[in-house]
Amino acid sequence: MRTLCAGTLIGEFFVIGFAGLVATQMTGLSEVTIWTVSGIGMLLSLLLCGMLTRPGGVQLGWALQAALIAAGFVVPTMFFLGAVFAALWWASVHFGRKIDEAKARWAAQSEAAGEAAGKPA
Repeated sequence: MRTLCAGTLIGEFFVIGFAGLVATQMTGLSEVTIWTVSGIGMLLSLLLCGMLTRPGGVQLGWALQAALIAAGFVVPTMFFLGAVFAALWWASVHFGRKIDEAKARWAAQSEAAGEAAGKPA
């Protein structure tokens, strides 16, 4: 799960940065405000890559997805991009967990086969 989710978060890092560039041209907000908010979002996306296996990491990822969608009130394209990344986040979590379960089953079967053959694990 960690690899798929981290890939999604790295993609979001770049999207947040590009959204900041667009927001400086499209809105009347100050550049300091835009880059403070964008910088926090970019930093959070990077920090979440390392927090995915800790309690609450996936939930913080969902909060980031909600923030990306809400960014559509500033940059309208972010409604669409936020929804796309929320779908990618769901897929990363859902299928990543299935992959982790399959890997655990395979490792258990390999270990059991090794023990049955008399080989040390």
